[in-house]
Parts: sequence; C-alpha cells; structure tokens
Amino acid sequence: MEQVQGAAPRRVRTRMVGAARAEQIIQATIRLIADRGYWGLSMQDVADTCGLTVPGILHHVASKEGLLTKVLEYVDAEDERLLSAELGLDSGLPYESWAGQTSLADVCAAAVRANVRRPELVRFLLVLQAESLSLAHPAHKHLMERDRRAIDRLAVLDASANDRSRARAIHAYSTLIGLQMMWCREPEAFDLVGAWATASNEIFKQDQ
Repeated sequence: MEQVQGAAPRRVRTRMVGAARAEQIIQATIRLIADRGYWGLSMQDVADTCGLTVPGILHHVASKEGLLTKVLEYVDAEDERLLSAELGLDSGLPYESWAGQTSLADVCAAAVRANVRRPELVRFLLVLQAESLSLAHPAHKHLMERDRRAIDRLAVLDASANDRSRARAIHAYSTLIGLQMMWCREPEAFDLVGAWATASNEIFKQDQ
C-alpha cells in the first residue's frame, strides 16, 4: 500500500526476546548519552533508536532515571568482566581477590587496553562524570561511590603496599581519566596507550 504523502513514517519493529531487547535498550542509551548527555536525552530518543514506542521502553524500565540506573549497573559489571578477561583472571572472582595475582600498574594498563576498544562507553562515562558534578544529577551518588570504590580497590593492589598506596591509586586513576578525555577529543591523533605508558613510568617508579 502506498504511503500517504506527508504522513509520519511507519515505525519498523523487530521482535526480540526480553534479554535481547533489554541489551538493545542499554546499548542505545549508552550511545545517546555519549552523544548528547543525560539531560539531553528523552525516552522518545531511546524508543526511536530501538524501533519502539515510549510505553514499550517503559515496559522494561519504569522511568528515565530507572533506565540510567540499569545502564550504570550494566557498565559496572562489564568493567569487571572485561578487566578480568584482559588480565587472564577468572571473571567469577571478586575484584578484591585479585591482590597477589595482579598489581595496580597491571590493572591500569589492562583498563587502557580494554577502553581503546570501546570509545563510546568511555565517552558515556566522561559525559556523565562532568554532568554529575551537580548534586541534582541522578548519577551523582553512583559515580561518586564508583570513584571511591575504584580508588580503594586500586590501593589494595598497589605492589608497594606502603602508606603512599592510596595516593598512588588516586594519581593513577585521575591521570587515566584525564588522558581518556584527551583521547576522546582527538581519537585519531592521540595515542592513549602510548600516553599511558609514559605517564605510568612516572607514577609507578620506585620511591626515592
């Protein structure tokens, strides 16, 4: 049947099982937030990207804030899975059990290698980190706790295990975030792996 001129295009829907649809919604949200931020995102944007209606999205998540929570939980789980794989460790092991099997320097280098393969997710996190400096942002508490948890864990993995371990973990973590921001601005021109290798030589050199 011929479409009436000027009529809205018919939405093409692909039938998916629950898990596949949830994954599609999460990945679409990551891409959209990486591009326009959480405040610039609407549920209609997500619905249009997934070929659904807004009620169809709300069938999986109760609200825009609920969607963000699910995405952040997914990203946290993916971080641990990818790091485990990059380090050759059992993905079922809790992060805390990595002590003795790897080090702060090795985990940071593994994170860089993993992140260069997922620039969109890195942009997603950087955009949210900037937005969530506002106390009113729904990701403020989650990302603040994420930072604290990451630093605590990295400090435990520091091979030097001295009173400077936490300071070194903060230095490494903040340097990595800064380098990732520079890389996201110029992904073709900025060598994240090389820049991190140079920075890590200074961060992890023996105490004087």
